Amino acid sequence: MSPELLKNIAFLVYITSTICFILGLKRTTKVSTARSGNRLAAVGMLLAVVGTLIELGVIDDYRWIVGGMVAGGLIGGLMAKRVEMTEMPELVALLNGFGGASSALVALSVVWSEVVEVATAEQTVAELVTGGAASAVTIALSVIIGSITLTGSVIALLKLKEKLNKGAPIMLPARHMINAVLLLAAVGGIGYLGFVAVGPDDVVVAALAVTAVSLVLGVLLVIPIGGADMPVVVSLLNSYSGIAAAMAGFVINNPLLIVVGATVGAAGLILTQIMCVAMNRSLLNVLVGGFGANEGADLGDQEYHSVTSCGPEEAAMVLDAAESVIIIPGYGLAVAQAQHTCRELADEMIKRGTKVTYAIHPVAGRMPGHMNVLLAEADVPYEQLIEMDQINGEFKNTDAVIVVGANDVVNPANTDPKSPIYGMPILNAHEARSVFIIKRSLSPGYAGIKNELFDYPNAMMVYGDAKKIMQQMTTELKEL
Repeated sequence: MSPELLKNIAFLVYITSTICFILGLKRTTKVSTARSGNRLAAVGMLLAVVGTLIELGVIDDYRWIVGGMVAGGLIGGLMAKRVEMTEMPELVALLNGFGGASSALVALSVVWSEVVEVATAEQTVAELVTGGAASAVTIALSVIIGSITLTGSVIALLKLKEKLNKGAPIMLPARHMINAVLLLAAVGGIGYLGFVAVGPDDVVVAALAVTAVSLVLGVLLVIPIGGADMPVVVSLLNSYSGIAAAMAGFVINNPLLIVVGATVGAAGLILTQIMCVAMNRSLLNVLVGGFGANEGADLGDQEYHSVTSCGPEEAAMVLDAAESVIIIPGYGLAVAQAQHTCRELADEMIKRGTKVTYAIHPVAGRMPGHMNVLLAEADVPYEQLIEMDQINGEFKNTDAVIVVGANDVVNPANTDPKSPIYGMPILNAHEARSVFIIKRSLSPGYAGIKNELFDYPNAMMVYGDAKKIMQQMTTELKEL
């Protein structure tokens, strides 16, 4: 086939791949179609690889390409298969970092192949790369954004695993000034790398310097953010990885990479905004510092005065008589790996004619949609999963609420102007007739404040491991 025909075929494959990506992304917006959307996106990725190979034409040695695909496929498959649901946010963060690293490496490889290997003492990057000045800028942007995404994602992963300061914010002195200086250095690096650096040695030093500054900046931008803000950070880093990919697409003149990267970038920004609205916080506020960094704020009385507790037996008696029950899942459900037990408890109540639904808060868990994914693994019917805005009006007519591992998202302290969660939309569990809170202790959530719900007269603490407690509740219900 002629090169022109191969290019046209590749273009058609790219269009088909793009359609698969867009439709797949659209289908992932609903729990009931998310799995098919994921499969459709996977087909789009396969077509993207095929289209790229067609566009390249005859390649002398396929061993590196095939070897990379096999190795990457095996590693990715094993990671996805073996990862626990509690570690899914960490996996997503790591994949975001890999995406950013890939884009940065693509840009650096272009610098090496089109500049370092052919440069003379008088030529700049802008004069050598295909696309001129525009390509020189996008190369630098791809390196900067990709590097920030890589180290930022690694820090997010460590915070999610509580390996770095137990997930709490790390507030360095003069951190804003340091970040501003590094950001200015990165911006200056765009101009220097593209239009000032000449000769192989100068270009290599400039490229490595821009990369190093960006890697450090990624670390410093994420360490002041608390664990409670990780859903926002993960979605923002996902957006960064898409933007970096789009920049890499401009670098290598690949329209599919540009379109897909821009789509991922836009989707990530939209999701980030949704997360911020759900927490009643601006993105700037999240990036400046996170929950748990109260820095001497007067939080008022943090002692509990009228907490009531009960056992699984008493809770089961109330649930037996309840006509409607709402279950509120949180990260503790994932930690206890109790999603299947939770489903069994719900099924037992449904057998008795009880209406059971699950209230999903947008930032419950450690990543966007974490609770949806967790409950989908337990085959909870999609129609039982109801978002916060749709279910909040139902609590006042609900007989019982079961809170499993959630904390700040049900804390009525959001009405206190002194509270770190002031104005944050919560699930109105306190409005139900009875509230059972399954928790190991009275320890606070990531906001670092007491949960006023625990002191409410209609709230009862059920202390213990979530999985064991719900198993006992199910057993007691069967015996009633």
